[in-house]
Amino acid sequence: MGRPATVWTREQVAARILAGENLIIFHGQVVRIPASWLAVHPGGPLAIQHFIGRDATDEVDAFHFDDTLKKIQSYVVGTIVTDQKGWEPLVPPVASGWVRKVGSDGKLEWFNEASAERSKSNTEAAPSSQILLVKKDTSLPQSSLSLSTLQPPPTTLSPEVQTQHSVAYKVLHKRVTEAGLYKTPYLTGYGPEIARYILLATLSAVAYRHDWLIPSAVCLGLFWHQLAFFAHDLGHMGVTHNWTIDRLIGISIADFCGGLSIGWWVDNHNIHHLVTNHPSHDPDIEHLPFFAISPTFFKSLYSSYYKRIMPFDFASRIFLPLQHKLFYVIMSLARFNLYANSYGFLWKTRNDKGKAKGGRWWWRLEIIGLAVFWTWYGRVLYGCGSWQRALAYLLVSHVVTSPLHIQIVLSHFSRSTADLGPSESFPHRQLRTSTDVLCPESLAFIHGGLHLQVTHHLFPRLPRHNLKKASYLVKEFAKEQGLEYAEFGFVEGNSEVRGVLKSVAEQVKIMGIVADGNIKEAMEHKKDH
Repeated sequence: MGRPATVWTREQVAARILAGENLIIFHGQVVRIPASWLAVHPGGPLAIQHFIGRDATDEVDAFHFDDTLKKIQSYVVGTIVTDQKGWEPLVPPVASGWVRKVGSDGKLEWFNEASAERSKSNTEAAPSSQILLVKKDTSLPQSSLSLSTLQPPPTTLSPEVQTQHSVAYKVLHKRVTEAGLYKTPYLTGYGPEIARYILLATLSAVAYRHDWLIPSAVCLGLFWHQLAFFAHDLGHMGVTHNWTIDRLIGISIADFCGGLSIGWWVDNHNIHHLVTNHPSHDPDIEHLPFFAISPTFFKSLYSSYYKRIMPFDFASRIFLPLQHKLFYVIMSLARFNLYANSYGFLWKTRNDKGKAKGGRWWWRLEIIGLAVFWTWYGRVLYGCGSWQRALAYLLVSHVVTSPLHIQIVLSHFSRSTADLGPSESFPHRQLRTSTDVLCPESLAFIHGGLHLQVTHHLFPRLPRHNLKKASYLVKEFAKEQGLEYAEFGFVEGNSEVRGVLKSVAEQVKIMGIVADGNIKEAMEHKKDH
């Protein structure tokens, strides 16, 4: 099928978006994504909504296999003409708080769920290109989505340079593909891992039978810790590269064995990859009232993923000043938060439909899997003999998984949270917001290979066992393009993250001192009068 002859202008694309169409740019083509497909996109609707009006070529290529890329051609409605500056992007409506909802007449219409706060300064932390979402001001009359909303704020980035990065990334992607790094090393990669899973599960069962509850809980926690890496690969279709097969295995691993929803993880994790470290859009850095890695969270931001305000409230003022001290305590209990997110997601998607997600079998199988998990794990806890022993088993088995949660935040918490605007290229954004955690090759299995987060973020579908080889190519690419490839050791990384948390905590304390001073001054002024 050849390209449609229609050549679209930027103004025409903008007009169609305002009319409610989902248009993205892909390899110089205008792709119209039907609302029916948007609702059942396997990566979630937000994954597409964040690129409406933008050139999504690199992101689409990074997240999809050839068969899917070919299907995209059926949605092409035209072409565009660009120069060395590339496509001049529009601001996706969702980035300014606008979404499509069914109106009172039963038709889809634009709805403003949050107010967009554009930066009035131009600093490293708050560049002129930044757009944050805050609570909608209901005192103002309901406005409508306009052309001005789609126009990006001024940016310090050079369009030519960002286009150059994108062109170079395509060459890099080709090199990675031709090197055979997308081929899964089943025997040498997953062979030792499966043996490790079986060993840990067996040790846990044997220890439990001998009433060695703490060793059993430790082995079970390590079993979950190692399985999480496998589930991660399956969620990215990085094992068999077939959605149905990888999802089936993923459900058996995540839901039946671990009590977590693989569907939630994919939905959440895709957004994290696409809008990494954006305070209003990346769910992986939205942890109020317990953590804030940037003072921007003091504004009570709106989360486009969770669809709620993240209030900087009384609880935040209690926990944030102590966040660097409570870091490991909270991380040790992070798995309980994963349960809450998993079950919340499954409840929210209970009425979803569509063939694109394979019908409803995956949802029903996840529910069955979770029921099976809590049945067998509940029997394990009941068999401990007393509630004190059961509580100890519960806590130990969950705390043992905490190194995984610590490792993931090390790769992002110390990196930039600035919004450089829609003109920022995919490779520039990933290198700016991610870092590797260095470790000896002999200990790489503890990190599951995911300590190489920079390369993983550039090539999310790449089998985890091939990330090391690919990282050498990525480092060459970064050096040629003048981009930083950040990496530090595990101990240094912990220090960096705690340093960021401490810096933000101190700013919260200063705010409290200033507020107390203002209150005291006001009270004294009132007394004098």
